[in-house]
Amino acid sequence: MKKLLPKVAKIIFFAMVFIYTNVSAQKLSIADLTVENLVNPLSVDYPNPRFSWKLVSETKNTEQVNYEIRLGNTITLKKTSWIVNKRSNESVLVSYGGPELISKTKYYWQVRVKDNHGNTSPWSTIQYFQTGLKATDWTAKWITVQGKDSSLISPLFRKDVLLNKNIRSATAYISAKGLYEASINGKKLGNHYFAPGWTSYKNHIQYQVYDVSKSFNKGANAIGVSLGDGWYKGNIGFSNQKNFYGDTRALLLQIEIEYVDGTKETINSDGSWKSANGPILSSDIYNGETYDARLEISGWNNAGFKESSAWKPVSILPNGTEKLVGMSGPSVSKHEEFKAIKIFKTPLGETVVDFGQNLVGWVMLKAKGPSGTKITIRHAEVLDKAGNFYTTNLRSAKQQNVYILKGDSEQLFEPHFTFQGFRYVKIDGYPGTLKLDDLTAVAVYSDMKTTGKFTTSNSLLNQLQHNIEWGQKGNFVDVPTDCPQRDERLGWTGDAQAFATTAAYNMDVSGFFNKWLKDVSADQLQNGSVPYVVPNVLSPRDAGSAGWADVATIIPWDMYVSYGDKGILEVQYGSMKKWVDYISSVAKDNLWNSGSHFGDWLFYRPNDDNDGRAAVTDKYMIAQTFYAHSTQLLLNAAEVLGKTSDVKQYTDLLQKIKSVYVKEYMTPNGKLVSNTQTAYVLALQFDMLPENLRQQAADRLAQNIKSYGTHLTTGFLGTPYLCHVLSRFGQQDLAYSLLLQESYPSWLYPVKMGATTIWERWDGIKQDGSFQTADMNSFNHYAYGAIGDWMYKNIAGINPVDASPGFKKILISPKPGGKLTSASGELETVYGKVRSSWTIANGVFKLDVTIPANTKATVILPTGEKKEEIGSGNYHFESKI
Repeated sequence: MKKLLPKVAKIIFFAMVFIYTNVSAQKLSIADLTVENLVNPLSVDYPNPRFSWKLVSETKNTEQVNYEIRLGNTITLKKTSWIVNKRSNESVLVSYGGPELISKTKYYWQVRVKDNHGNTSPWSTIQYFQTGLKATDWTAKWITVQGKDSSLISPLFRKDVLLNKNIRSATAYISAKGLYEASINGKKLGNHYFAPGWTSYKNHIQYQVYDVSKSFNKGANAIGVSLGDGWYKGNIGFSNQKNFYGDTRALLLQIEIEYVDGTKETINSDGSWKSANGPILSSDIYNGETYDARLEISGWNNAGFKESSAWKPVSILPNGTEKLVGMSGPSVSKHEEFKAIKIFKTPLGETVVDFGQNLVGWVMLKAKGPSGTKITIRHAEVLDKAGNFYTTNLRSAKQQNVYILKGDSEQLFEPHFTFQGFRYVKIDGYPGTLKLDDLTAVAVYSDMKTTGKFTTSNSLLNQLQHNIEWGQKGNFVDVPTDCPQRDERLGWTGDAQAFATTAAYNMDVSGFFNKWLKDVSADQLQNGSVPYVVPNVLSPRDAGSAGWADVATIIPWDMYVSYGDKGILEVQYGSMKKWVDYISSVAKDNLWNSGSHFGDWLFYRPNDDNDGRAAVTDKYMIAQTFYAHSTQLLLNAAEVLGKTSDVKQYTDLLQKIKSVYVKEYMTPNGKLVSNTQTAYVLALQFDMLPENLRQQAADRLAQNIKSYGTHLTTGFLGTPYLCHVLSRFGQQDLAYSLLLQESYPSWLYPVKMGATTIWERWDGIKQDGSFQTADMNSFNHYAYGAIGDWMYKNIAGINPVDASPGFKKILISPKPGGKLTSASGELETVYGKVRSSWTIANGVFKLDVTIPANTKATVILPTGEKKEEIGSGNYHFESKI
């Protein structure tokens, strides 16, 4: 018995240690692990991928003091190829520093951390990433249909595969010239749509990677792929432009299989494949899809299918000069679904369905009827003044889907290689009685995680925020488009740069813009000028407009501030520098007064301008301010990257640019040559004026706004900064008055008119119910939604600090006004959730704040009397107001 006591005591001791350690560990844990901002990505092309994680702790003022990462190519991590143990508070985009990674290999990793309270987290769950293919790893061939690919019909490709062994793993690498949908044994691979995505195809085409280990069976299998025209070969740009990138759709597929016994096999797209026409008679981004169910080939993508003589051998397409690159951004996928809320007859007798929300995607339609019945679905954003279906603003885009029934059981139809922007659909040819349950609208956009929430006590502001979010969803379909419905849908650079910071509050757009900025660089002209649209499907002369081409400097810096991604500056720095150097090359004595510019696009222009009230701002004056802004951002990036010689060069240049601006565009008393809101806003936002003349300029701006009855007159370039400048120069009440203005022109005028997205024009629908000019009148155009940035920063009070990017340091500084009694904002940053929520009652301002672990914040209350430095945790503040 005595001999047992020490053993029992020892067991109890270790049990107590285990319990204590476990309890202690639970005070700190790790969540949201990513590689290059993606969860378990399968096509990492970077030689030194970067790891991120978030600390979870309920203990206030928690900071990371040490991290450990271990990595290997076995799921157990019993054998590791890289271990790092570092005293550091870094938890975002920590670079890999081990041996060279092997291509097309899956690596597993996990992390644990220590905090400043002495806690050590458990090891995180094991995550993985897979490296992409090198150019020499590709053994597959580009395959296409026999003969010239001139048919509009979307071709089908298939191959039978016999596997005689049990599979351990299988990975599919797929790309296309055009768009593809792939399946194995009849089941669609992944949830991607519009793959391989739209890029600067002449420079690089993305490929997707799928884990298909569970898709194959031992024995007979079949692979099936259908191709569509997409952006590659279909209508794109203006004037019915086709075949911009190429005139031949093609498939590239490589599946690498490892068997249980350790042997390997590769299945390639090659000359052994067969092709036939399918039921998609035509499919076009602008014009929609025609699908004839009578031409469906039952079982064509399943094993055991008997090929008829219609299945022809494929042709091999020679390799092009473009690179194949792994997917770096989010895929396009299905999201919210909307049930039809109303079916009605218009005054013209049309059958129209209302979904209650302007969205981008398509309608899923259930139908049953006689063989050959043709159902046509047309799409529109609005009804006209009389209540009829309105499509004139679509210009040449048909935006319609046609389904031809095969005449047996009920079918569910949806398009494959097209999307529509709509709230209403008009149905022709539907057999029987159309019911609400027969239609479902599905929103389709890039798979970006929602990061922001913003609400107030004002229902109109809440609807404005809703409209901003849905404008973003509808136009972030693989590239940031201007609009999603008419014959345009292009990556207009001016719209994107204006909205980028707002976008980063609403959703995680780090990967989205990372992918797109590669195309900005790729399509940048040799002389450094940047196209109007990216990917560029216009002519080389369509480039270099101030406020549009400055996307090359603005978005990289915005993404650095929002996500703390120094790498995006490193990758884009060359492009940023080329753009600024281009301006310098065409400027005369540092004055940029040449070239074609859009100016302050869609600024306020009254119908009858007898008293000269149109808010016209000199285009070259605008150009000079953006010349300075881009130079400043390049200078900022150079400082971050330690490029000391560039810092000196562009500091000197910036001073000259501003000096020339003052000489050319300002009177000695401080009045600007263009006495407009946009002129003063840009001059003040970009610090173009001597400090002693800035306040008087802000006063002139305020007077201008009041002279218009407290209305804005700004367009695409002035609007994003308008309220920011007013707040900065002591005009917070005026900023609120503008924001809450309900009559035209204002942000809330479209809301009052029933908008569910942001309009292209301040008065897309006029007060009498008529429309603005039909050739440019989109009702889903996000640029004016850039006010969202101001609402998050000033109303909710959630601000980044440039010197500590990615919200490592946070400024909480809400500025209530506009008779709001409450407001709340949330933002899921790369470190965790930031929350700022306030109420006002009986003269008391109450603020609740949440700060994530491993960050710090400064809180400034509206009275300015109280300023506190805080660490992570939940806090409550009160002050009289």
